[in-house]
Amino acid sequence: MEAMQSSQPFNAADGVLRLIGQTPLIEITRLDRGCCRLFVKLEGQNPGGSIKDRPALSMVTAFERDGSLRPGGTLVEATAGNTGLGLALVAALKGYRLILVIPDKMSREKILHLRAMGAEVVMTRSDVGKGHPDYYQDLAQRIASEIPGAVYVNQFSNPANPLAHETSTAPEIWNQMDRDVDAVICGVGSGGTLTGLSRFLARVSPKTEFVLADPEGSILLDVVEGRRPRQPGSWLVEWIGEDFVPPNADLPRVRRGYSIPDREAFLVARMLLRREGILAGSSSGTLLAAALRYCAEQREPKRVVTLLPDSGNKYLSKMFNDSWMANQGLIERPHHGDLRDIISRRHDEGAAVIVRPDDTLNTAYGRMKLYDVSQLPVLEADRVVGVIDESDLLLAVFDAVSRFADPVRSAMSVRVETVPVTASLSDLLPVFERGHVVVVLDGSRFLGLITRIDLVNHLRRKVD
Repeated sequence: MEAMQSSQPFNAADGVLRLIGQTPLIEITRLDRGCCRLFVKLEGQNPGGSIKDRPALSMVTAFERDGSLRPGGTLVEATAGNTGLGLALVAALKGYRLILVIPDKMSREKILHLRAMGAEVVMTRSDVGKGHPDYYQDLAQRIASEIPGAVYVNQFSNPANPLAHETSTAPEIWNQMDRDVDAVICGVGSGGTLTGLSRFLARVSPKTEFVLADPEGSILLDVVEGRRPRQPGSWLVEWIGEDFVPPNADLPRVRRGYSIPDREAFLVARMLLRREGILAGSSSGTLLAAALRYCAEQREPKRVVTLLPDSGNKYLSKMFNDSWMANQGLIERPHHGDLRDIISRRHDEGAAVIVRPDDTLNTAYGRMKLYDVSQLPVLEADRVVGVIDESDLLLAVFDAVSRFADPVRSAMSVRVETVPVTASLSDLLPVFERGHVVVVLDGSRFLGLITRIDLVNHLRRKVD
């Protein structure tokens, strides 16, 4: 099935905004779909990298049209996901100032992307609810009210949000599916996507069933299935799930859904990359996991569609990073019952970040920066001969920056605090109290480092 083509000829002079929409839709063939056919719409191929480019352009255009946004004006928005990136794209190209209030669970790649595009980022807490002064929507509205002429975008109530999907995303899907859609699996963040799709398909295809994909911890599935909403929890998936019903979310057209744990969402997204070659984001994992559950329950063939809202390149440091997944307790490693269970980067698994004695101090500095670590073991073969940390590096180069070219052995500490892999957790505390990192050995063979945060992560996992 071919993607819809715009009725207007493409003009290179129209710029990047002309590329929003008309994303491809492909069939999933290497995952178990039961008796169904499953199609995914690749919204990560929008120029800003997500489905949120569509409502971002629609909402800004609506403000321009009604005169509330003047040339050179200010946009303020609360976003826990990709709406900020879409607005950053539109604001940069149209010359607006953009202030984004963002909960502190957003991936580092997204924040760096936003700042690179000129957006002003205000970080706030992700562990507080509506009504708290640090709640991201309340804070954004307050900031907008304090800036003369600023516009609070308010994707959660802005009618131009669902309109973008009703007039673009939905017709594209309808035509790409040859006007035959049995079910749509959709998530809710602001509610715009589900509402826009359901309004359009209710007119052209009353048979189409809408199914909610909701992160575990969100209250929206309870609302859809007629239960009293439980106390909201927390989830790591970005972009979808809420602790309230957004005004833009037209939920009565949805009768059922699935609550998807973070672990399932992330593992499905990783499986999608390995089996289908599609690098998609965390919310894509939630939607696809729900779609696979739905397909598995069907007893007659159906044509099922879901969306992959964004690309996975913004999550490489998180759900595609084995160390991060293990630290969050989301992937299982073999359990050894010794200190190997605490090491986050095991040398015998090829994950440890190390230097050699003859490497330069500049090499050590580069690896510390690249891997965001403050100390490195110094190895000859598999034997630890020293440790170099930020303090060693600073003292070595402070009075003579030319020493960056000197070998690591000239600045490393040879006083290495080692413990056997069979040591107890309590054996680690005296080493930390002396300000050192723990070097774990199996005989004379180096296994890895344990830092304070590694031990904290290990203890935190015991709470779940």
